Amino acid sequence: MQDDKAGGVPIRTVKSFLSKIPSVVTGTDIVQWLMKNLSIEDPVEAIHMGSLIAAQGYIFPISDHVLTLKDDGTFYRFQAPYFWPSNCWEPENTDYAIYLCKRTMQNKARLELADYEAENLARLQRAFARKWEFIFMQAEAQVKIDRKKDKTERKILDSQERAFWDVHRPVPGCVNTTEMDIRKCRRMKNPQKVKKSVYGVTEDSQSQSPVHMPSQPIRKTTKEDFRKKITFLNVQIDRHCLKMSKVAESLITYSDQYIEYDPFITPAEPSNPWISDDATLWDIEMSKEPSQQRVKRWGFSIDEVLKDPVGRDLFLRFLESEFSSENLRFWLAVQDLKRQPLQDVATRVEEIWQEFLAPGAQSPINLDSHSYERTSQNVQDPGRYTFEDAQGKSLAGKRLTGLMQSS
Repeated sequence: MQDDKAGGVPIRTVKSFLSKIPSVVTGTDIVQWLMKNLSIEDPVEAIHMGSLIAAQGYIFPISDHVLTLKDDGTFYRFQAPYFWPSNCWEPENTDYAIYLCKRTMQNKARLELADYEAENLARLQRAFARKWEFIFMQAEAQVKIDRKKDKTERKILDSQERAFWDVHRPVPGCVNTTEMDIRKCRRMKNPQKVKKSVYGVTEDSQSQSPVHMPSQPIRKTTKEDFRKKITFLNVQIDRHCLKMSKVAESLITYSDQYIEYDPFITPAEPSNPWISDDATLWDIEMSKEPSQQRVKRWGFSIDEVLKDPVGRDLFLRFLESEFSSENLRFWLAVQDLKRQPLQDVATRVEEIWQEFLAPGAQSPINLDSHSYERTSQNVQDPGRYTFEDAQGKSLAGKRLTGLMQSS
């Protein structure tokens, strides 16, 4: 895009009243180049693409802090490769303080601080009160170096430096394109994105030009780093991983199994009375005998039986005939406790305790002494998971868990 000889955007020096504006392109030229070289037919799409490039700081308007592309005669300039975001910049606040301080030392209208920049400078001055003298000295040194440069070069460099900080310290209300999602920060560390000074500032170092200052080298890998990496890889090897083919096969099997119960895919039989005049479905629901399709679904897993009120009632009736219904009722009561409002939890805990676990309970369940002791302590401080241990160690808990895992 920058190579004029290879068909890039034409870069030119524009004459204005009593001055020249060097190395600029217009927004219209950029939009036309994008439409021609990226085969974009819609100008709106080309403007959107250009605005995304501008938001990253690769091109920028020379007289505006808001980095966006307009399809008009607004002048834009290309960013210097040193300031590109692809260099994994993460500039520090001390660099920003030096930059703002340097701007205040130059009596030029184009370098005056905007209102938000003046507020940022005041805030940084309070934050770095102890080392402000050092920051001021660094800014002075940078100003002296800049004054030795050619006037045209200095004008271009000032605009590129301003655009760099417009990307990393944007105008209030603009999106910070360099800010990483907090969820990604928590699960991933990018070793290439390191804190490095824009101006190569250290307290005992000489000030250098930001354009010719090389980036700080990344720390060399040590033996300890390799050991940690080996340990991490060994842990990853031991992890239980599933192949994508197995996962896909499992999902396909599940979908095939439940496809006839999905009303979006398979029309319900009989039809839904809410969208048709046929009330047969309600008549079937009112009858005590479950439909064949319903019973077939119970065969998928014990969880399907317990989720269906009719299936749960039939299962309880069967357990009553075997004189073991109290185990399932205890398990269901504990499951219901987990969904109770907080204000009702204490009352419900006491009811479950009195019915199933207290001395002389109406429906005592079989529980080992250790679990009973822990549950007795938990009842003193009732919560939704007071009976979690008892639920898992009870006869119903063990059998239901086994059935759910096997189904």
